Amino acid sequence: MNLQRKAYIYALLATLLWSTIGSAFKITLRYISFADLLLFAAFTSVIFFLILMIFTGKIVLLKQLKAKDYLMSAMLGALNPFLYYLVLLKAYELLLAQEAGTLNYIWPVVLVLLSIPLLKQNIGWLSILAIIISFAGTIIIGTRGQLHDMRFTNTHGVLLALASAVFWALFWIFNVKDKKDEVVKLFLNFCFGSLFILIYVIFTTGLKIPGFEGLTGAVYAGLVEMGITYILWLKALKLSATTAKVSNLVYLSPFLSLIIIRFIVGEEIFLTTIAGLILIVGGIILQQFAESTGKQMVGRLNK
Repeated sequence: MNLQRKAYIYALLATLLWSTIGSAFKITLRYISFADLLLFAAFTSVIFFLILMIFTGKIVLLKQLKAKDYLMSAMLGALNPFLYYLVLLKAYELLLAQEAGTLNYIWPVVLVLLSIPLLKQNIGWLSILAIIISFAGTIIIGTRGQLHDMRFTNTHGVLLALASAVFWALFWIFNVKDKKDEVVKLFLNFCFGSLFILIYVIFTTGLKIPGFEGLTGAVYAGLVEMGITYILWLKALKLSATTAKVSNLVYLSPFLSLIIIRFIVGEEIFLTTIAGLILIVGGIILQQFAESTGKQMVGRLNK
């Protein structure tokens, strides 16, 4: 089997696993609070990455880190998993799974918007059009097509889902500046994030051990959403000839997720959710085309 085929297999496995998370979150939230779900999922991820570092010998890399490296991990851990999953899981608690998961998918567009002030990047008219298209999709999902009065079905939940996209985009902007080994980064991020979550839980709902169903769901989320898929995806990127060859497979995830939500969670999938998702993904693809075209034009000008 050649390397590119292996890359596709790893990427497809990651995509399939990611597609189950919306259903896993919604079902687990029937038995456990959103904060407790995040706490036990994050601690599961810490254990997973610790075991992975021990078996790969990367545990010794911790000795090479300086204080500024730990400060960077603390900041990133505050963004992800703490703030990102805290608001996302609350959104899942308030909204249907199809709505929370799909609205969160706007993050690549938010990433482009935030790159303007934070990375001093300029965007063209095609990128602006892509952003408008994607945000039109979020409005259709949030209002369930009731565009005449622009009334969201749950304004609080919609805002939280969109806020999670902001935190995720911020995480990736600052994450590129962290040059540590990827597995070490993830381990430290989840260590600090788990600490922040623990403090939050103690001072809000109080620490308690959930029942079997809630704990099982949290462990699944910690292993799959916050652990195994990261490793599978990194492996796919490493083996692939180019990032583009595997990155486009991610677009399958939200559509597969809707199918799983329909048959596992039992939600009726609204046509407005599908229409909104198509607009969001269409806007993201158009944005990528705009970036690719822009790079080609710059290359021609530099010749």
